[in-house]
Amino acid sequence: MKILVLNGPNLNLLGKREETHYGKLTMEDIENHLIKEFPEVSFEFFQSNFEGALIEKIHSAADYFDGLIINPGGYAHTSVAIRDALTLCKIPKVEVHLSNISAREEFRNIMITAPVCNGYISGFKENSYSAGVYLLKKLV
Repeated sequence: MKILVLNGPNLNLLGKREETHYGKLTMEDIENHLIKEFPEVSFEFFQSNFEGALIEKIHSAADYFDGLIINPGGYAHTSVAIRDALTLCKIPKVEVHLSNISAREEFRNIMITAPVCNGYISGFKENSYSAGVYLLKKLV
């Protein structure tokens, strides 16, 4: 099984951001944890602060991967373009968030990308990614 893990803006700064929301781990730590926890899965990890780069990865995902995990970061609340790309992507998709979005600012409660994914996970810090992989394995 091959899974693409996409991470959006500011996630390259994990380990330096608010620990209460995002935990202590860096993105590299999370990636290494997934590889160790799911040795039977082939992962590709991609992070960008640029919307277009994420969209291009989503466009090609179905050609190379069985499933997609996306943490669109702040784009979850603002990007119609990422939502449209996810709609066009016909492989199983799980959106993940490290922080508990419903416990944060009101504007973060409106997610425009999650409804076009098979589901979303929020609030379990790095374990959100593990849960996403577990659920993708069930969907594929």
